[in-house]
Amino acid sequence: MKKKHTKRILRIVLIMASLSSLAFVPWILVKAWIMPLPATVQEQVDEAIGYGLDGMIVYVDQTGKPPAFYAAGWKNREKKIPADPHALFKIASISKLYVAVAVAKLVNEGRLSLDKTLADYLPELVGGIAYADKITLRMLVQHRSGIPNFTDTPGYWEHPPKTNEENLELVQDNPADFEPDKKYRYSNTNYLLIGEILDKTLGYSFHQYIKREILMPLGLNNTYGLLSEVNADDVMSGYTVGYEGDLKYNDFTSPAGSMVATAEDVGKFLRALNDGSLLNDNEQAIYSSIYEYGHTGLLPGYSSIARYHKDIDAVIIQFVNTSGGYTWNLSEIEYKRIVKILRREK
Repeated sequence: MKKKHTKRILRIVLIMASLSSLAFVPWILVKAWIMPLPATVQEQVDEAIGYGLDGMIVYVDQTGKPPAFYAAGWKNREKKIPADPHALFKIASISKLYVAVAVAKLVNEGRLSLDKTLADYLPELVGGIAYADKITLRMLVQHRSGIPNFTDTPGYWEHPPKTNEENLELVQDNPADFEPDKKYRYSNTNYLLIGEILDKTLGYSFHQYIKREILMPLGLNNTYGLLSEVNADDVMSGYTVGYEGDLKYNDFTSPAGSMVATAEDVGKFLRALNDGSLLNDNEQAIYSSIYEYGHTGLLPGYSSIARYHKDIDAVIIQFVNTSGGYTWNLSEIEYKRIVKILRREK
């Protein structure tokens, strides 16, 4: 009896602890999480707008079914233009997947080596970047360099620098976060430097290389390296909590997240990356050893998720044009619920 009584008390304590923890969780997130799952993806997308997201686009490519497009909310809330599933969107750090593919292809060509160091490729940074002679290209790709993240600079997004040089200056002469290859820590500076290495190796912009070697073979005509390459009217507006203006025109040019694309184009790219049709066997082996097969992205006004789900053989792309507050948490909850709906249908 004593043992059963102890177990009962423990259960009560655990329940009370769980209820107490909910007091610190915003109820809008709790509601989004516990609401009954709707019947369709479109209903889920519509529901997401009710939680304060301005606009949302979802693209689903599931084997055996035609590609599906979903949208709700606003493409531009001031002009009351409805969300367009074919609109261009700032894909932010999803750009890193394309850069990593470029690295894998150039390594396979023998034009880059994953084991050469930052000092080998950009000797002018020796003395300005700690451990430049020990940080390899592989470590840069895998976020194991220890180089500080320039976007973590206090107040960065209030007045972001316009050039890669200015961004790099924010972390030069700073101590390393850790010794090379000792830890993992995500840093946009890694991909800024990879972009510099690619440009120097190629002798021209790596954006051109990505276009020729990745975008054109896949027929991705709605993917661009920079915001400046597109008509701004074709881009989904971006908003952040507590600010009324449109953040669409803020141009983030770093290789860490500068690309603009439609959800469909990102989906086609991700499908090709995951099914092996984008890279040859050697390139695929190199890529598998250095980077991941899905990604998220976040810029002021924009959040994105791009993942492949093997169990249902589906690529799912989600774009949300609201940032700040609890919007990222909401977007993740909505994404997971969409995956659940698709699994239920499967």
